[in-house]
Amino acid sequence: MNRTDDRLLPVLLICAQTAVWPGAELVRGAVPPAPALLVAALVAGPVTAALALRRARPVTALVVVAAACALGAGPLPTGAMAVLGTAGVALALFTVATERDTFTTVLCATALAAWQLLQNISLHGIGDRDGLDLVLTAMLYAAACGAGLLVRRTRRARRAAERTLKRAEAERHRLPEVERRRMERELHDVSAHHLTAVVVTAGAALGLRDRRPELADQALEFAAETGREVTRALGAVRAPTPSREELPSPEERLRALVEGFRRLDQPVDCEIDALPDGVVADAVYGIVREALTNVARHAPGAHTTVRCRYGDTRTEVVVTSAAPTAGSAAHGADLGGGRGQGFLRSRAREAGGSLTSGPTADGGWEVRAVLPGRTAAPTERPVPRNYRVAQLTAAAGLVLQPLLPVLVVHAQPTSTGTQVSAGVFFALLAAAQAVALLWLRRAPRTAQGVLLGLAPLWPVAMAAGDYTGPVVLPPVLSLLATCAAIAADASRTAAREPVPAVNASGAAAVPPAAARSGPGGFAVAGGLFAAGGCRAAARSWLLPASAVVVHAAAAVVAVVDRGTTVPLWAVVGWALSGASLAVGAARRGGTLRARRDLAARGTRDERLAAWTEEAVRDAWAERRRIAAGLETTVLARTADMVTEAEAGRLDVSAERAREALAAMRALLDTVRQGRTEPELRPQPTLQALDLLARQCRATGRDVEIRLTDRVPERLPTAVDLAAYHAAETVLAAGGEEPAVLELDADGVTLTLTATGVPRAARPAVRERLAARVAALGGTLTTGRPDTVGLRLPLAPVPQQGDEERER
Repeated sequence: MNRTDDRLLPVLLICAQTAVWPGAELVRGAVPPAPALLVAALVAGPVTAALALRRARPVTALVVVAAACALGAGPLPTGAMAVLGTAGVALALFTVATERDTFTTVLCATALAAWQLLQNISLHGIGDRDGLDLVLTAMLYAAACGAGLLVRRTRRARRAAERTLKRAEAERHRLPEVERRRMERELHDVSAHHLTAVVVTAGAALGLRDRRPELADQALEFAAETGREVTRALGAVRAPTPSREELPSPEERLRALVEGFRRLDQPVDCEIDALPDGVVADAVYGIVREALTNVARHAPGAHTTVRCRYGDTRTEVVVTSAAPTAGSAAHGADLGGGRGQGFLRSRAREAGGSLTSGPTADGGWEVRAVLPGRTAAPTERPVPRNYRVAQLTAAAGLVLQPLLPVLVVHAQPTSTGTQVSAGVFFALLAAAQAVALLWLRRAPRTAQGVLLGLAPLWPVAMAAGDYTGPVVLPPVLSLLATCAAIAADASRTAAREPVPAVNASGAAAVPPAAARSGPGGFAVAGGLFAAGGCRAAARSWLLPASAVVVHAAAAVVAVVDRGTTVPLWAVVGWALSGASLAVGAARRGGTLRARRDLAARGTRDERLAAWTEEAVRDAWAERRRIAAGLETTVLARTADMVTEAEAGRLDVSAERAREALAAMRALLDTVRQGRTEPELRPQPTLQALDLLARQCRATGRDVEIRLTDRVPERLPTAVDLAAYHAAETVLAAGGEEPAVLELDADGVTLTLTATGVPRAARPAVRERLAARVAALGGTLTTGRPDTVGLRLPLAPVPQQGDEERER
């Protein structure tokens, strides 16, 4: 709400209060005394101001409204504070529930009720009717708190859904660019690290050929081994498929990296702290590798120190090299493409840190990066205990303070008597109903039975307490609680139905007759039962029909016990009609709410699925475009380098390594040029599962992809495509639960098992999955409610035309 809405509601309350009093008095011709009008104006001013500012200071507004209404309700006539003391206080309490946490809301409502009870204070100035005033006040406060908490939860869910959609939309445009940058950076790192090492080693061996001929054999062996490693590394860059293999820790990877440079005759000292897996560890590894590669290029033989400190507030990475050794030849000084410093800063920036580099005082070079530490991304902390203690202390002080109760003017002395009033019985029954409603979600059938069992006790309480108020009011209070349970049951039943917007043919699914509710719903249910309708419909209408009968009977008993001249058949008809209307409206409201939530969730899931598909296809197109360039340039020259090294031609092998580096630089220059057209985007395969998982994680859902070692690297095209689209369909079904997709193979069958996907068991999703696997002769199985399994044969299934040709 905006500020205009915040001011509008208090103005409407003041207008309503003015219409009740003194408006009603003026219509009857009675002019209220001037002192009463002055007191009413003095009360209305603070109440209106407090309610206008209720969103900024909800607890303060509640205290001000309650105090002002208490001071005005005593001396003013009956009804002068009726609207402000009920609707105004309820509005303030509702705002506390929507803007503050549950503990604060319950504390405010409890403190307000205890203060009124202990100090015998009325906020609305309406006369007490056999204690029913206390019950109505308690129910008003409970309803205001419950409605506020429900609104706060709904707003939180809506904001979470909006954030999810915003993240998905942003990632839809970002994922292709992120994939391109990842491949560009990885290609640069592979070329800089491996191919540069070949050039540097070969150059050193050729320069010392006369004095140390054994270095040539070592350089040839190193070139061949490094060439094969480059081929494997580039293959991983092209298809970083997840695996269940145990990877070394970040600390072990860094030490292995340093050890590799030591084998190149680079004196490197290191001080490395243990790092957790994640973005920071990946950034540290990339920064250290690039910095050490630059040292090997420009200052071979220079003493280098690598220091990595992982702290609470930050992670510090420092790579310092001394000045180049005199007389050492920099064989790789001309190999750089000028992108190294940019990639270094990009890695640090993406990890949430910063990087600086520059010369040292002794002529060396230093790279220093500051990245996030352990507490760089603090989680939401709970409210401190001392703050809760302060809240309890303040509430107790406000309840027990004697100043305001002394100022309150009591219009009527409290009556004393030994007979228990009807209000006590009503309060006990209302408390029992509240407890049953609290247990409605955990034990719905038990709670519904308790509510139906409490309904006949209200007429008994009326008779036992000599209740003289409106005869219809107690049965209505009982019916309201039961209607809340019926609405919740209808909402839960509608939520379990198949999604109405989707079915196998693409048409809207027709909701079952049992879900059509309303004032005439009992006639429909009766027709279903008479015609032998389904058992689900009978169970669905058992609670509403029982509620109508029980509450109508209670109302009839209460009216007859009080005495009436209306015929009994008219009372019974009136009671049945009223109960049917109330129960039908509650059931219809619960069903509509559930369907609206399902429709909103379905729309959100459809948008997420569409954006995920588009993002993965674009990113897959970028990956395939760059991979195609690798096939024809770098990999071919790397293979030539390995061949020349195995043939014993070191100088030619070094020249092929330089050519591979030049081809890599040319490829990196053309990576940014052009994008694959949408109509030319290739179909993703299982190698794109990492992109699919990354897109799902960007929307806040934890998705893990696992591939066993038995899954072959090359699958039949049809199986590869079908398995990917099945995984995409399962994840596109929606949900917030963590999901795990595991792929395994036994030589003849590829098995895909998805867990944590309860919505994938819906008929529409199952039909789409079954259609995909049936085309390949596969099978679809479901175990637990949140598990789906697919089995696809790795050998192609012979079609009918093939069988005829064979015959």
